Amino acid sequence: MGLSEFDPAARDRVSCNAGRKVGAKRALKPRQIWAIRFFLDQHGRVQDRALFDLAIDSKLRGCDLVKIRISDIVCDRKIRTRATVVQQKTGRPVQFELMDEACASLLKWLELRGGLFRGFRFPSRTDHAAHISTRQYGRLVDKWVTGIGLPSEDYGTHSLRRTRHRSSSRRPEIFVRSRSYWGTQRLKARPDISGWMWRTRSHCRRARKSEVAWRLADTRS
Repeated sequence: MGLSEFDPAARDRVSCNAGRKVGAKRALKPRQIWAIRFFLDQHGRVQDRALFDLAIDSKLRGCDLVKIRISDIVCDRKIRTRATVVQQKTGRPVQFELMDEACASLLKWLELRGGLFRGFRFPSRTDHAAHISTRQYGRLVDKWVTGIGLPSEDYGTHSLRRTRHRSSSRRPEIFVRSRSYWGTQRLKARPDISGWMWRTRSHCRRARKSEVAWRLADTRS
């Protein structure tokens, strides 16, 4: 049982997040992405490079990223350019596209990793039948950002999830169209990830009209 606010001991109790920065983590800029890639290539960290590129392109949460299997992104000994993963949080499938950088780094890591087709893409160091933990993934992200001189308290695993979407257009119809990559049904569900805060209700009304027009255009075409 915790302390009551009327207890004398509660006055001297320090908050668990005292001195820490709270709120959304920053998204990486393009030059920071290439700096991390150069840092990982320079130190020969093939697995980290593949994990970093996959996290940027897939925009998945850490719990979904570490559980990706080889069969999810490999077909006929080639890396899929488009893959689908069922999210643990929502239970809905989400589709993402892999760029050339991610395909090359994933293929290079797969040649070194080997393993079964149903095995995890990023196995644990202690048990190769299991995947790396989300805490290990978080520690790796801290090493990546500090390796290029960025403060670790400003960046985290969610920064990689926000990075690709940060460069998208701020037009409402583009935001509505890109929400399918997040596996969400709500129009305003991801303003924190995109870095775009809806200011007035008129933006929402215009976005809904644009969504209807976009769907009608798709049905007519």
